[in-house]
Amino acid sequence: MDSEPIILGIESSCDDTSASILKGRKVLSNVISNQEIHSLYGGVVPELASRAHEQNIIPVVDAALSKANIKKNQISAVAYTNGPGLLGSLLVGSSFAKSFSLGLGIPIITVNHMKGHILSHFIDDGNESPSFPFLCLTVSGGHTQIVQVESPTIMNIIGTTLDDAAGEAFDKSAKLLGIAYPGGPLIDKYSKKGNIHAFTFGKPKVKNLDFSFSGLKTSILYKIQNNTQKDPNFIKDNFNDLCASIQYSIVSILIEKIKIAIMQTGINNLAIAGGVSANTYLREELKKLSSNNNNFKLYIPKFEYCTDNAAMIAIAGYFKYLDKDYANLNETP
Repeated sequence: MDSEPIILGIESSCDDTSASILKGRKVLSNVISNQEIHSLYGGVVPELASRAHEQNIIPVVDAALSKANIKKNQISAVAYTNGPGLLGSLLVGSSFAKSFSLGLGIPIITVNHMKGHILSHFIDDGNESPSFPFLCLTVSGGHTQIVQVESPTIMNIIGTTLDDAAGEAFDKSAKLLGIAYPGGPLIDKYSKKGNIHAFTFGKPKVKNLDFSFSGLKTSILYKIQNNTQKDPNFIKDNFNDLCASIQYSIVSILIEKIKIAIMQTGINNLAIAGGVSANTYLREELKKLSSNNNNFKLYIPKFEYCTDNAAMIAIAGYFKYLDKDYANLNETP
């Protein structure tokens, strides 16, 4: 349909600069520029991230337009991440989006980063989209939440982390093992050769549907420190087993809470979203949960829509565009 809106999405919440063009719910382009510099520091340096966004934003948007074969005057609205995220990084994306909309005289739409992750399931990519209501486990470097999703605009957080996120637990544990940042995907890779029950770590006792990962991180730290004092080759000799045991501990916490959430809400539709949803062990365990329950439906996004990307911002913008839910130029990240 030619009448479908064309949305430019801009994502700059952390260290990836991304721009995407959507026509309706179909992705015409989704360009991401990664920032390699942070691996030198073992984590994202906010000041360096915002400077890199300044360098990347125009080439990335230009590439997205070219790849989509769309001209600027064809764009219906600009959607951008307004938070949560690193303030300096968000300011680059919001400033560009505001200038772009002002220059073209088109609406501007603010998007919550986490809602973008959830709504990535509605990108028309050949996969089935969840039916409402559904539960969404959003797991990333900054967030771990269970969200009850009633519609594209009505979402309620029914469980959240009280301290650290699952993704941070992966990355900090990887750092202890001497794995370069971001370490989560590498723990996933090395775990495949390890024994998930080789080591046990302290398990948090948290009420309701909330999560906690700080105690687990401390337990992993002490286990590694104590054993390394006795045997300097401890990490090297047990590397794959440590990766597998750490991954098992983090994922089992997530699975346990999801089971409780399904029981408490009676909702059997579950989606996953966020960077950690790319973790192969988490996907396998959720598929097992699904195969053991005939009424249970699991929705897993394509890998490219798991990590931070602008297509998810554009699809969230698309739903707000349909409702004419526009922002004004006074909005601040």
